[in-house]
Amino acid sequence: MMAGSEIDTIEECLDRIRVAWDEGNAHAYAAEFTEDATYVIFLGEALIGRRWIENTHVDVFAKWQKGTRMVIEVIGKNLLAPGIASVLTVGGIGKGRQIPYDKMQTFTLLQQDGRWKCASFQNTRMSRRAKRIHNPGSAAGILGLLRRGQALASR
Repeated sequence: MMAGSEIDTIEECLDRIRVAWDEGNAHAYAAEFTEDATYVIFLGEALIGRRWIENTHVDVFAKWQKGTRMVIEVIGKNLLAPGIASVLTVGGIGKGRQIPYDKMQTFTLLQQDGRWKCASFQNTRMSRRAKRIHNPGSAAGILGLLRRGQALASR
């Protein structure tokens, strides 16, 4: 918890989300969202409200994503007004040593009582091109660089 003089950052908010996911803790995960948050999963379904987010993630962490870890990296952020930010990230979940980025995510964050919380989240599968761009050391990224080099060489 923050001391009275500390200022919460966007990155700390996203890290709390990551840590809660890694721990498989649906309550802590949902606590990082506002009471009336909207949450759109990569399949195109919407969850509305912190309670629905938590209840859904109990099953997510117990069944489909049990033991997974999350990676997330901010690639853009825009302060829309004092205490309101739009954040673009790349992210992924998995069990391996290295987890590739395979999602593009948009967070709308609000400051509440000096702490950033997510009011809106959109999670979208990355295209093959985006995977190559954001995972340059992966097989997809290396293949993309080779293809790009071949295309440039043929010009």
